Amino acid sequence: MARKKEFDEDTLLGKAVELFWKKGYNATSAQDLVDGLGINRSSLYNTYTDKRTLFKKALLQYQLTETGAMLNMLATAEDPKATVEQIFAGLIKESVEDNLLKGCFMVNTAVELAGCDKEIGEIVNKNNQSVEDGLTRLIEKGQQNVQFSNRNTARALARFVFGNITAIKVAARTGAAESVLQDIADVVLSAL
Repeated sequence: MARKKEFDEDTLLGKAVELFWKKGYNATSAQDLVDGLGINRSSLYNTYTDKRTLFKKALLQYQLTETGAMLNMLATAEDPKATVEQIFAGLIKESVEDNLLKGCFMVNTAVELAGCDKEIGEIVNKNNQSVEDGLTRLIEKGQQNVQFSNRNTARALARFVFGNITAIKVAARTGAAESVLQDIADVVLSAL
């Protein structure tokens, strides 16, 4: 008879997200996982087989919670302009308060692994496409409400906004000043 797991997998995945987010995939050792997750090595491998499987599940958990929250915000937005302003204000606040300079787990993964791990790259691309699609729908609504310019397609503007969301996350990871992040946001908002 199999032993009952002595840990909650959702809690464990949350801890794994934080650990991989701080250190990255390659810099996180098996011992880091054992120490950071508070489980023994055999439980870790019996549950997840290997570090990469745990990483993939952690990345999917992050996508479900973090990207899911953003997609929900985009889909339920009543005021597209205010929503874009809220997104950038939240990014800046989060970045300024991040003393560990973690940046974004999905962006960090794209830089570290997407080019050398096809499956992880597909997860990142699917995540990015879902955000781009959500932004496109929001911007289309804003164009219909005459809140945003029609000089460019909603898709092109969504790509511009998403690219600058990513830029803010990367700049924050390098310790950029709040004024730098605010300048990026201000230019994006004025371009819309």
